[in-house]
Amino acid sequence: MCVRASVIRLARLLGNLLTNAERHAHTKIEVVVTADPPDAVLEVLDDGLGIPPEDRERVFERRYRREEARVRDPGGSGLGLSIAREIAQEHGGRLYAAEHHGGARFVLRLPLATERYR
Repeated sequence: MCVRASVIRLARLLGNLLTNAERHAHTKIEVVVTADPPDAVLEVLDDGLGIPPEDRERVFERRYRREEARVRDPGGSGLGLSIAREIAQEHGGRLYAAEHHGGARFVLRLPLATERYR
């Protein structure tokens, strides 16, 4: 499974997702990679408090931090998830927070590379 993307930018996107998961997880972070044509799908799940449905879009706003995040890690900037989403969009993809019982779940969908670009 391949996607056409900047390795440096994707590393930053994944780093931001993992840093976020590390901040909020109680004990477990899981990364799942699958193909769901026409997309490659990467999911980062944690076993933290999760994100209420009303905040699933807001967490991607620059400088937005939920109260629990400010208490748990006062040094965060509130930029990581917005930067991650921008990188996904630059590559024709989507990044969103999805429902997950028992924590947070971020889903990255990027178009699979065609045979021509592999």
